[in-house]
Amino acid sequence: MTKIYYFSGTGNSLWSAKKIAQTIGECELFNIGNEVQNSEISIEADTVVFVFPSYAYGLPLAVSRFVKNVIFKTPYLAAFVTYGSSPGGSLAALSRILKKKNINSLFFGRIPAVENYLAMFGPPKAKTLERRLSLQKKATEEAARCILERRVNRVNTVRPFSALVSLLFLLGIKIFYKHYRLSSECNGCGICEKLCPVSAIVMQSGRPVFTKKCEHCQGCVNICPLRAIQFGRVKHGTPGYRHPEISIDELARYEY
Repeated sequence: MTKIYYFSGTGNSLWSAKKIAQTIGECELFNIGNEVQNSEISIEADTVVFVFPSYAYGLPLAVSRFVKNVIFKTPYLAAFVTYGSSPGGSLAALSRILKKKNINSLFFGRIPAVENYLAMFGPPKAKTLERRLSLQKKATEEAARCILERRVNRVNTVRPFSALVSLLFLLGIKIFYKHYRLSSECNGCGICEKLCPVSAIVMQSGRPVFTKKCEHCQGCVNICPLRAIQFGRVKHGTPGYRHPEISIDELARYEY
């Protein structure tokens, strides 16, 4: 049995995780955001796979916290980072954690995907979207082959610039949640609350409230059907991004 753990805000990592599962068969998928984060857990499987995005050249905090708390009972682990502009030192950060986990065989891979950080890069253009989705498809197919062949490799764990950028980002998310704004178009549909991968949004009096649990994945900003959530340069009406083959219902599901 293979267990695949994913973290996904707009569907890129979930799409790759699903495709890998379909290719190799006999898999269970788990959403890291909904797994126990603050206590030690044990994962036992023939193969363990992680699929997660790069946040500012580093690991999402939920992924880092989860992996640190896991006791792995597996002979083989593969990890794949999905990324828009650059994966930076995301895999290096994960490798540093896994070095302490006594796993015999490790593989690290990269999967290019559509950039979803609207606050910095804006919405993707049609040609860019098509090109990046094609790259993701090919890289995901290769990722599944790597797992089936149980390939092994290493990554350079010394990435000082990436570590610095990631640290600044992690400091930033402690206050970013305070700067989300709602336009008058918000109708209290609650979709943002349902799809938040770390349950950082709660509905109060029919309006979403953003809490300090926020990982700044930008899922809510991208997927709000009325484009009513604003952050930085993302204003009301700014087009968002969600992987075209991943539905809102899939993102909101806890188990597969």
